Amino acid sequence: ETFGGINMTVRRNAFGRQVDSFESQLDFAGQQLHAVFIRAPWVEELGSDVEIISTVTAPSGEEHAVAVRQKHLMATSFHPELTHDLAVHRYFFDEVCK
Repeated sequence: ETFGGINMTVRRNAFGRQVDSFESQLDFAGQQLHAVFIRAPWVEELGSDVEIISTVTAPSGEEHAVAVRQKHLMATSFHPELTHDLAVHRYFFDEVCK
């Protein structure tokens, strides 16, 4: 059920339970980024006005969007606050908030 944010549908806990949490290297807006996924969702469907910023390959080999943007809103499936890399925060301020 939607609450009116980004035009997308996600699958909750898509990568599994907390014991299935993992870390991965991602291409995030053209930069390499270390990402931490904990009970993470992935994007199932996107509206035409939603931009994919980053994807990850699931164990099944399927690629899923894990960072998206729609105008002044941004969402990630991973936890950028759990690393020392500020690339996601910089992107938010430089690109989304401008």
